Amino acid sequence: MELSEFSTNELVNELAKREGVRTLSAEPYQLYSITAGGKEIKDDGPAVILIIED
Repeated sequence: MELSEFSTNELVNELAKREGVRTLSAEPYQLYSITAGGKEIKDDGPAVILIIED
């Protein structure tokens, strides 16, 4: 089975289970911002944010 055949939700759920991955969630309408490498993203949820440190 090709990775492209999996839904985004299935891929995120699998990655979230792995060592070296932290998961943050923003609830609907909850504001969040991410700043890294001189770039900033501001938005509102719902969102799942994966930090992959592997």
